[in-house]
Amino acid sequence: MKIIYNGPVDGPLFVFAHGAGAGADSVFMESIAQGLALRGIRVARFNFPYMQQRIDNGTRRPPERAPKLIVQYAALIAGIEQPMVIGGKSMGGRIASLVAAQLSSEKVIADDSLIKGVACLGFPFHPTGKPEKLRTEHFPLIKQDLLIIQGERDTMGNKEEVDSYGLPANIEWLWLEDGNHDLKPRVKSGFTQQAHLQRAMDTLAVFIKKAITNC
Repeated sequence: MKIIYNGPVDGPLFVFAHGAGAGADSVFMESIAQGLALRGIRVARFNFPYMQQRIDNGTRRPPERAPKLIVQYAALIAGIEQPMVIGGKSMGGRIASLVAAQLSSEKVIADDSLIKGVACLGFPFHPTGKPEKLRTEHFPLIKQDLLIIQGERDTMGNKEEVDSYGLPANIEWLWLEDGNHDLKPRVKSGFTQQAHLQRAMDTLAVFIKKAITNC
């Protein structure tokens, strides 16, 4: 998988995976990567193979199942020989968190010592319209620092729903007022997506630097 880099070569590294429906070059991914680069973070983006096939062939391929994506993500980070925070947008963040959860048990990569944290933007706690199908069982297995940035009205896990899940107390949160799954608020809320993205990038940059500096 080809890696797209932004930011200073010697900056703390964030491996940033895309969501299910849009690749590494989407507006959201590009905005976050460039914003973090301006804050001194080295960002590594990539396309999962199914997404790259979409781009190459112009066909609509659905994402592969989570076990395959976990292996693909793990293979990518296994080739990076420096401390890093892993994460992603929506599905990408979920897969990163699953990789981290399996490091302590199934050892999906040989050396897990370089994974210092996990950062998720718009975590898909459940499929849209299916709040009973939770994707939270693995959270207690994650030993690394974990940051979740979530819109308060995300249809894949709003604040009221998530507060009821009983998730581990050591998760660091940034809840963005009236934000949807892309962290975008409604006009009537008085907030803007740009302001929310700036807050997200500020929080991400601090989290990444702290996770890697304390390694």
